Amino acid sequence: MEILFNPNVAYVLLVVGFIMALLAIVTPGTGIIEIGAFFLLAMAGFAIYRIGGFHLWALIVLVLAFVPFVYAIRKPGREWALAIAILFVIAGSLYLFPSTGIIPAVHPVLAVLVSLLAAGFLWWIIRKVVAAHHTRPLQDLHNIVGKIGEAKTRIHDEGSVQVAGELWSARSDSPIPAGRHVRVVRREGFVLIVIPDEQSK
Repeated sequence: MEILFNPNVAYVLLVVGFIMALLAIVTPGTGIIEIGAFFLLAMAGFAIYRIGGFHLWALIVLVLAFVPFVYAIRKPGREWALAIAILFVIAGSLYLFPSTGIIPAVHPVLAVLVSLLAAGFLWWIIRKVVAAHHTRPLQDLHNIVGKIGEAKTRIHDEGSVQVAGELWSARSDSPIPAGRHVRVVRREGFVLIVIPDEQSK
């Protein structure tokens, strides 16, 4: 247990816990990341308490990292805000522990290595997650109305139609023979209501 009271170990726990907390914001709901972040941050907090205090300004910098981070994940193209959040995490965690002068209490080699890995990981994973959140699905169900497709079977009370590269169940008010081009007029769940497309006749 005494190993926890080393500033280097507490620093690694703090940085990894903080990264997991940031990831929990962009990928909520699993519970695993949240529990891991809480566990690591609790261990880091206990270690900091046993080490003998911390710099309040560094803790404020760490907490303030959430502001540009949340701003960055709202929309793609805000990498500058993500960079500020990463810098806040690195600076706040490095100088959280009491030290003499401007040199942090954490070992310099460990500080550089962890900072580079943390910055690179956060930069890569957060940009990927934000891009995925804002990417439109390949098949937007709201935009299928008005599309032209082809009847794969006879359509009336039921049938199938190919629209936008996918096979759908379909209905129509009047019989439509197989092979005829159809236009989607509305969608009822996963069933398309279609009419003959006169322009493609």
